[in-house]
Amino acid sequence: MKKLIIVTGGDGTFAKILKLKNKRLNLKFLSKKQLNILNTKSIENCLLKYKPQILIHTAGFSRPMEQHDINISKSIDLNIIGTANIVKNCKKFNIKIIYFSTVYVYDGYKGNFRETDPIKPINNYALSKMGGECSVLMYKNSLVLRIQMTEKPFLYDEAFSDLYTNFMFHEDLVPILPKIINEFGVINIGGKKRSVYEFAKNYNKNVKKIRNNIKLPPNQTMNLDKLKKIIKK
Repeated sequence: MKKLIIVTGGDGTFAKILKLKNKRLNLKFLSKKQLNILNTKSIENCLLKYKPQILIHTAGFSRPMEQHDINISKSIDLNIIGTANIVKNCKKFNIKIIYFSTVYVYDGYKGNFRETDPIKPINNYALSKMGGECSVLMYKNSLVLRIQMTEKPFLYDEAFSDLYTNFMFHEDLVPILPKIINEFGVINIGGKKRSVYEFAKNYNKNVKKIRNNIKLPPNQTMNLDKLKKIIKK
């Protein structure tokens, strides 16, 4: 019998795609109404009811990123305190947690970041995700995914030609999940190393090339050797 896996944030963007595309995992998607990450009793009740072996934690506060500067309380509550609540309850019932973090915990300058490199979050969003990581990594029955993914189709008419990333689409993560579900620690997750413009051009021939005039960290690429090795097993 396949392990039962709860997915928090079950009404979120990635969860909806996972629900549509998943072919291999036994998943139970829980919406914000069903599982409130700020209410420890709500979390405990859900874990007692469904008795999962694994919990994939996608719930939280992400975009727009500037909101993490404006609404710090919400950022702290959902990404740090909410995640800590999940971890404490997973620990209570010995449930493995898989946490969705972000590439932005790296500083984004030297590129080719390995999982063992020091982290230096580039904005408040990344700080909030690092806060979540801290609680998750205190619990050894866990896996942190530092991910760089975006919506499909590419949302913008312009793209930076001098900012390098490992962008992939949400749907590209779906077939990877079953291959890493039994791993622990930290894994970088992303696509091919290239400029944002090169990535966008593959899916929108009319996208315009622009320079990174707002001075975002220019090389956010991650080293994916660990991921590639796991997938080849």
